[in-house]
Amino acid sequence: MQVKTTTDLTSQTYDDARMIRKTVFIEEQGVVPALEFDGSDDNAVHFVAYIDGKPAATARGTLEDHRVHIQRVATLKIYRGQGIAREVITAVLAAPEFASATEFYLGAQETAIGFYEKLGFAVTSEPFVEAGIRHRMMELKR
Repeated sequence: MQVKTTTDLTSQTYDDARMIRKTVFIEEQGVVPALEFDGSDDNAVHFVAYIDGKPAATARGTLEDHRVHIQRVATLKIYRGQGIAREVITAVLAAPEFASATEFYLGAQETAIGFYEKLGFAVTSEPFVEAGIRHRMMELKR
């Protein structure tokens, strides 16, 4: 497995991230395209995991005031359950672009809370609904 990063919205890596997000969030989960592609991609570092050269999972992170907001974590169905998303999150946490970060936070779909807890994140909010899906805020301090 290889994890690539990009901030170039004209790159193949970014195109692969968009394809994964479209497949998982829009097609599988019914998220409205305007919510998924919210105009914030140009401020983010995009991460894509590749298995045998094929895009498998993605996430994006943005840094503000020593805090990294992790979003759009998605794995294509055929690659789920193989630890690929864990590797993507590990890459986000270790990214040189985020070396100054003291905290990472995200809005986790409730079905993924256990996954993030295993990575050291803790729930910090009551449930809320975003894009029609129940979430909880989670954070990891370092």
